[in-house]
Amino acid sequence: MRRELLLEKIDELKEIMPWYVIDYYQSKLSVPYSFTTLYEYLKEYRRFFEWLIDADIANVSKITDINLAVLENLSKKDMESFILYLRERPLLNANSTQNGVSQTTINRTLSALSSLFKYLTEEVEDKDGEPYFYRNVMKKVSTKKKKETLAARAENIKKKLFLGDETMEFLEYVDCEYENKLSNRAKSSFYKNKERDLAILALLLASGVRLSEAVNLDLRDVNLNMMVIDVIRKGGKRDSVNIAGFAKPYLENYLSIRQARYKAEKQDVAFFLSEYRGVPNRMDASSIEKMVGKYSADFKIRVTPHKLRHTLATRLYDATKSQVLVSHQLGHANTQVTDLYTHIVNDEQRNALDKL
Repeated sequence: MRRELLLEKIDELKEIMPWYVIDYYQSKLSVPYSFTTLYEYLKEYRRFFEWLIDADIANVSKITDINLAVLENLSKKDMESFILYLRERPLLNANSTQNGVSQTTINRTLSALSSLFKYLTEEVEDKDGEPYFYRNVMKKVSTKKKKETLAARAENIKKKLFLGDETMEFLEYVDCEYENKLSNRAKSSFYKNKERDLAILALLLASGVRLSEAVNLDLRDVNLNMMVIDVIRKGGKRDSVNIAGFAKPYLENYLSIRQARYKAEKQDVAFFLSEYRGVPNRMDASSIEKMVGKYSADFKIRVTPHKLRHTLATRLYDATKSQVLVSHQLGHANTQVTDLYTHIVNDEQRNALDKL
């Protein structure tokens, strides 16, 4: 979604929100949370507040009129009813026969609500320096996590990674072979964005940055002489990230055409641009997700930008056997998250079993 459209949609949601959600939004801007994250959270709040009204828990007709007392007095049973509603409600997709959203989606909803309730009960201050209320019902709500070992998760993820020679083979496929399957009309669009798309793919595969970090890159953040980029990590921390050398020609090729191809002016500081009706815009996360999915599906298997992040992390661990280095590269505060990659790179384990 283009940044301008994203901000428009956020403004639309803010107009229907209670004042304390606007307070929350303003507070999280200073952290800073990304606009994409805040937009997703506001959508979750709209769904929750609409349910409160439909379930007659909030005796009002508009979301904006739901007062703090409603949230303060919510019971654990109320929240369990909301979770049951999520599990059983029909999907909006008319072509689907499945009812209810996935557990992953439910966990995401509960995470958004937990953030709001933590703000209201712990982080905010009224005129007396006190939070708006103290009773946080979300602390009584547990999330159900998918039951699988790290080894099982690793084996499932491994099928969706471009490991070893496949990393370069993927880039070379997009560069040299992908166009052979396209119609003349599709080739025109492909040629226009080829250098940019390859630069994005190469950057994700060579740095392991998050999608949001790639989207928010500005020209000043990229140093191709040192092969380092500056990004804003989760929690608003600025970090410098090294880029593997194989990405350099792709990034240089893109920069050589960026200004002319996308009609970029001095004020267009975004590193990755799209162009619509002669106007350059920062390329949005949704467009990058679709682009990665399109190329990867044609090459091997449809993947997300996050799987390209997993690819870099797995290759780096395979080369260094250092969880510390991998966690630093990915911007994690500790090595616990990188335990997954020790299970993906399990050649030693298999070799040992072969000798038994």
